[in-house]
Amino acid sequence: MARILRLLRRAKHGWPMEALPAVEMGQDSGIAGCAHARPGGTRQVLLVDRETLEALELLPGMIRENITTEGLNVNVGAVGCFAACCNAARFASAT
Repeated sequence: MARILRLLRRAKHGWPMEALPAVEMGQDSGIAGCAHARPGGTRQVLLVDRETLEALELLPGMIRENITTEGLNVNVGAVGCFAACCNAARFASAT
């Protein structure tokens, strides 16, 4: 079963990423309070699965992802399905 492991945001460009227990997703804007949350923006949310991070020997947050999942291969089309359910939603981290 897929689950969300981490939720991160950057409040302002140049600031460090901060871990959050839950986030609000705005319609066509990304995570509320994140520097990348701009309506119509090309990089509103970066979604990465734990398995890819481990395969590339990257630590969580190194590529400044907003959502880290487990059991959801975001490299094979799951993103469209995930994005469709993210429109104006609230998510909580499993940890």
